[in-house]
Parts: sequence; C-alpha cells; structure tokens
Amino acid sequence: MKKTFLVSLAFVGLVALSCAVTKQNAGSTGKSEYKNLKVLPQDITHEQMDSVMHHFTASLNVRCNFCHMRNDQTNQWDWASDENKHKLAARSMMTMTNELNKKYFNLTGASAITITTPLMVTCFTCHHGSTEPSTKPPKQERLQQRPPQDTTRKG
Repeated sequence: MKKTFLVSLAFVGLVALSCAVTKQNAGSTGKSEYKNLKVLPQDITHEQMDSVMHHFTASLNVRCNFCHMRNDQTNQWDWASDENKHKLAARSMMTMTNELNKKYFNLTGASAITITTPLMVTCFTCHHGSTEPSTKPPKQERLQQRPPQDTTRKG
C-alpha cells in the first residue's frame, strides 16, 4: 500500500513538473505573444518588453496612455492599436536610435534593447523626462551655480 502511494505521488509530481516546464517553454515556440510589432523584435520576451516600456515612461515622464489606447467599452488596453499618433512617433524615434546605435556604437538587435551602456543613444539622451526633446542648453542660472573652474597652472 505504501509503495503504491509513493509511486502514485512520484507520478503526480512528475506530471506537475512536466506541466510547469512545458508552460514555461511555451513562449519560445517562435510565436510572439505581442501583436503589431514593427520595430521591436518579434521574439522579444516579456521581461524585455517590460524593460523597454518602463524606459519609455521614465525617459518621457509619461504613462501607458500616452502611446496606447484603452477601449472604453471593454475597459481593456488595445496594445496593438496604431490609433495614437505618439505610438507612430515612438516607432520613428526607435528606428532613428537603432540606426545611431548600430552606426556609432555597434549595437544591434536584442543587444540594443537589453544592454544599456554609457555609450548608446536612448530616449533619455534627448528627452530628459519630457515629451518633447530638449533643444536648448540648461538655463544660465544653473550654469552659474557651479563652482568656478581653476584655470591657473601650478608648477
């Protein structure tokens, strides 16, 4: 009786483990869980997508609804919708930064998404927490608050 119970318990454990592994690997079948990806890679992981979206929201100081549409009737997000002009602009900006990173910093594909190096162009490079890119230097007051540099030579 004990032996049958232990074998049954082991079999149930094996089935549970198999289901967990199968579910975990289901995302790597080549089918993307995301629709309408035109700049981001089709095989982007959930973690990479979250990282990219969090970078956008922090770099532009916005929330999801800045680029994405919410269906008022179903109260659900329509992440794939292209109705919002900001999403189209974001794609254009992503293409530009990808080209700059490829040309000047040798970053391409997933490496440009997952690796943030000090030498790479990102949304924050120009936006600095604003929806419009910064085109002017900081105000003069901020520059004057810095301590003066010592330009005298010693020695």
